[in-house]
Amino acid sequence: MIETLVIACVAVVLGALAYATAAARIVKQYERGVVFRLGRLHGGVRGPGFTMILPAVDRLRKVNMQIVTMPVPAQEGITRDNVTVRVDAVVYFKVVEAADAIIKVEDYRFAVSQMAQTSLRSIIGKSDLDDLLSNREKLNEGLELMIDSPAIGWGVQIDRVEIKDVSLPEAMKRSMARQAEADRERRARVINADAELQASKKLAEAAGVMSKEPAALQLRLLQTVVAVAAEKNSTLVLPFPVELLRFLERAQQQPQQAQGGSPAQAVEQEPGRERGGAEEVEPSPPPPHAAEAGPGQDEGPALEAPESWGSGDRPAVTGGAVADPADPGHVRPLPPAA
Repeated sequence: MIETLVIACVAVVLGALAYATAAARIVKQYERGVVFRLGRLHGGVRGPGFTMILPAVDRLRKVNMQIVTMPVPAQEGITRDNVTVRVDAVVYFKVVEAADAIIKVEDYRFAVSQMAQTSLRSIIGKSDLDDLLSNREKLNEGLELMIDSPAIGWGVQIDRVEIKDVSLPEAMKRSMARQAEADRERRARVINADAELQASKKLAEAAGVMSKEPAALQLRLLQTVVAVAAEKNSTLVLPFPVELLRFLERAQQQPQQAQGGSPAQAVEQEPGRERGGAEEVEPSPPPPHAAEAGPGQDEGPALEAPESWGSGDRPAVTGGAVADPADPGHVRPLPPAA
């Protein structure tokens, strides 16, 4: 009898241990438990720690309450300014209502992923390329709002959404690089032009000061020569003042004006000829008596030399003129015959 009682007690203890083992559940700190009894939600959400359920009657489902990091696959779309881009993003979310995340949606992770992809394509179509590249904070806020609106009914809260990368076609990258280079060149030219304007104003002021004191120009010339000589060059470039050339030109013109009565200075230059060129002199017509007689015409009476000329001094007669013995270079016409 005692043995039977001991065996019964041992059986009860073993059964209780088996039941406790089957009914005991451990919920971790970052999890929450949802109990379904015969398919229906039973009680509230079980907190972390040790909990018991009815074996074969209750079913405990654990829900992770940590923030989940989900990458959104790259989505290709056309922006509002007709540029094809590929954009990928990342979504940070967490479950705030464990019962709703189990009951109201089949798989809340997959649902959030699909909603994020759809919202990302929608954001691409509504935005310009410049906004995708420079105004990402505003786009992140809009994308977060689009995903969070339906997810709040699933017991899920969207914590943060970030656009990771924007991939552009190679042709668009080269075009943007040329645009940026042209903009930088434009700014450089504006800066250079502003510098030239300021320098010209300073040079104009310096020229005004030097014009009042002629010696200042000479001092500046000497200073330039010293600066050039400091480079130890074999060739020295010496600037020559234009005013000195003008002074020498005026000094040369004054003696020429003083000798204006001489025959050499009285010759006026004809228009269209260059100064210093050879002047053409028209030949004088031959004297009437030196003209050759035409065919059939008489040569006229012969001219005789004066009687004062001796036989030894008689010059050679050439046509109607003779050479003077006293002056061989002088030719005079013969007197007419009596």
